Amino acid sequence: MNPPDEFLKHAAECERMAKSARKPEDKETWRRMAERWLRCADVFTKQTLAARDNAPYRRARTPTLRWAHH
Repeated sequence: MNPPDEFLKHAAECERMAKSARKPEDKETWRRMAERWLRCADVFTKQTLAARDNAPYRRARTPTLRWAHH
């Protein structure tokens, strides 16, 4: 599983815990944890895309034929 999917899975679990929590402060804690997991997924995705976009461009080298220069 890739990290964003894993983070989203944890966020969903925290949301389920928030729904089943009885105390308001526990609900709020679980919701904050879910928000953090969602932020982790977002940050990871943005950083991965930025790293990919900033990677040095490598052009495929065209092999030269040695006999063509003689």
